[in-house]
Amino acid sequence: MNKEVDSTVYLMYHELELPGRPLCQNEPGYVRYIVKLKDFESQTQWLKTKSWRGMSVSEALSSAKKTGVALTFDDGCETDFLSVAPVLKQANFNATFYVTVGFLEMPGYMSRSQVRQLSDLGFEIGSHSMTHAYLSDLSDDALQAEIANSKNELEQMTGRSIEHFSCPGGRWNQRVARFARQAGYRSVATSRSVANSSGADPFRLGRVAVMRETDLRTFRKLCQGHGLWRLQAQDLIRATAKSIFGNSGYDRMRSALLGRNQ
Repeated sequence: MNKEVDSTVYLMYHELELPGRPLCQNEPGYVRYIVKLKDFESQTQWLKTKSWRGMSVSEALSSAKKTGVALTFDDGCETDFLSVAPVLKQANFNATFYVTVGFLEMPGYMSRSQVRQLSDLGFEIGSHSMTHAYLSDLSDDALQAEIANSKNELEQMTGRSIEHFSCPGGRWNQRVARFARQAGYRSVATSRSVANSSGADPFRLGRVAVMRETDLRTFRKLCQGHGLWRLQAQDLIRATAKSIFGNSGYDRMRSALLGRNQ
């Protein structure tokens, strides 16, 4: 928690890179979000050394004035089960794993059995939709299927209530929040680079992405909520581009730019 502003940073991770193991995707826009296992271990060790807690979303929402960060993982990659869970267990940390139901059983992603085992280990499972569609582009019927059906399937899979949802690609709007509330979720996580105060709207929680190039010095600042204004400026630029070009046009432009820089 950033004590100066009484807020908690929610960290957003994706797949971890393990030596000799291929990634789920190799597109530059995806790879830039992939953190190496050794870097994740260093980040976790720093939190432990500073006596910071690694929390699930439920814990972060209910924990007032406790120093720590919420740890969240999107997509449901198999490294969540193979690598993240053991590291977190060793540190006595919790986390929320947002699972894309339609990715399960695909190469590089968890099986349904692994999701259930992850839940049985005491980790919180959340939904990251059925198919990872951009929710802001969908009709009401399709949005209902992505949000409500994924909740139902994950509850059948784990035998536990699924209470938290994260938006694929950070595509959030008030309609998404309304459908999530109606489906019975307690929160919706976005990709806005803001820390969450105790009075933050739980259906528009900010999260700060931990990137491939995030070194330990930068990681420390992120956890403390320092310098987030720079990320917020980048968020504004991206949001403006998406509004101009649309989600598909923005993705094509980003892929072209990132590919040119490889």
